[in-house]
Amino acid sequence: MKYDPYFYRYPSRRNIVYGSRGMVATTSPLAAEAGIYILRRGGNAIDAAIAAAASLAVTEPVSNGLGSDAFALVWSEGKLRGINGSGPSPKTCKWEGIPLRGWEASTVPGAPRTWAELSKSLGKLPLADTLAPAVEYARGGFAVPVNVARFWERALRNFQPPKGEAHAGWFETFCPGGRAPRPGELFRCNDMARALELIAESGAESFYEGETAERIIGFSRRTGGFFTEGDFSSFRPEWIDPISVNYKGYDVWETPPNSQGIAALIALGILRDFEYSGHDDPLAIHRQIEAIKLGFAEASRYVADPRFAPAPVEKLLSEEYITSRRAMIGELAGSYGHGSPRPGGTVYLCAADGEGNMVSYIQSNFMGFGAMIVPPGTGVSLNNRANCFSFGDETEAATGNAPAGGKRPYNTIIPGFLTKYGEPVGPFGVMGGFMQPQGHVQVIMNCVDFAMNPQEALDAHRWQWTRGKKISFEQGWDERVVQKIAEMGHETSVAAENFAFGRGQIIWRTQDGTLAGATEPRADGCISAW
Repeated sequence: MKYDPYFYRYPSRRNIVYGSRGMVATTSPLAAEAGIYILRRGGNAIDAAIAAAASLAVTEPVSNGLGSDAFALVWSEGKLRGINGSGPSPKTCKWEGIPLRGWEASTVPGAPRTWAELSKSLGKLPLADTLAPAVEYARGGFAVPVNVARFWERALRNFQPPKGEAHAGWFETFCPGGRAPRPGELFRCNDMARALELIAESGAESFYEGETAERIIGFSRRTGGFFTEGDFSSFRPEWIDPISVNYKGYDVWETPPNSQGIAALIALGILRDFEYSGHDDPLAIHRQIEAIKLGFAEASRYVADPRFAPAPVEKLLSEEYITSRRAMIGELAGSYGHGSPRPGGTVYLCAADGEGNMVSYIQSNFMGFGAMIVPPGTGVSLNNRANCFSFGDETEAATGNAPAGGKRPYNTIIPGFLTKYGEPVGPFGVMGGFMQPQGHVQVIMNCVDFAMNPQEALDAHRWQWTRGKKISFEQGWDERVVQKIAEMGHETSVAAENFAFGRGQIIWRTQDGTLAGATEPRADGCISAW
């Protein structure tokens, strides 16, 4: 039977999915199924999130992998805590400009040790059990989903031809036969399966001080890289205190710098004292755009590795400061001295169980396939997160995020969480580089201001600020709304594709104590419920 897997003649509708004993929401049906399998085996939401994250590293290798960084917000034992699994740049790294791909762009992968730390601290099952589904997908193979195949082919097209020995392993691993897999084709990676097994057996120690680390560091030395044994052995994920603002009765939680969550919180703080007539109200959209631009202006100035440049988080989120920012919004588009967002490649998932545990989790290689380096025999696709350092900018605003060895760069990935009166409502997130704070703002306002159910909140068409006064609108907006925004001084355009507008997941706990989940129509996503 012949058909086009990329073309869909008629729109389809997704309903909210309900469950009571557990739920996992991801961009991959296979990863969601892995999480539910672990819940049924006696694991909790933390175990399920680890299983889904490891499975996503296999089934969505364009956006993440074993070389990813990671962040999570976890509701457990009656409180919310965060973990920062982003790694630093190599201590001996030297930069000759803004790195896009290659060794200069890569930082120490944080995801494997983050899985191990979450498992040891809050999980119920052995790490070997939670990683077993991912091992099976890697060794036995999986059928490549539609959107993953699309992004896979695009990454290959944008990175032709091979550029030296450092990149040869990426082509051998992810483009067997010289091309990207097509939708529905089987893809397997024995090297990735072996690395996952070693992580499971050693609690991730093999990745940082054993066989996998030796392979990565040895290949780095042979091909002009900078990693040393100390870079890997010294890395530990960091437990962190989440930060929040109150938005119209709800507390919205994000991870603190070096992640960009504060951009979303500043924007929501600015927006909370306005009233809105609806999602498609041009004035509401204008204010959202201006607020997120102000949020990004502060993030570009202050978000950096807090060990090198602590951000004044309390001041930035104070009522006095937020009020002063709100007063800057007028009737026309403004400019606030912010940077220009860049594309990203990330996966977001959330999980919940019947015991009250809930997880908001995100991991990323940053741009598609990250640094495009896979050391032979590892299956580890390294990230290119160092691209987020502030290069060549000597202003005071950028010095905190200037590149330096052993330093974590500004990080785009942000898991979100919602509480009310100190009780969990649930995890939410929208992945996609610098779209993420913008997606968080739009989804929260859809739920709180416009009374949308969680699936509606994700389905609703989005806008994205890209740079200066440029605003890209997703298809679906009334052209009169786009025209009105243009009359307010914004430079508007309508995007031909929707891939740049993020992919999100939501799980809310209902008043009855059950779970309500929603997933993105822009992805291959799935809600698995129990």
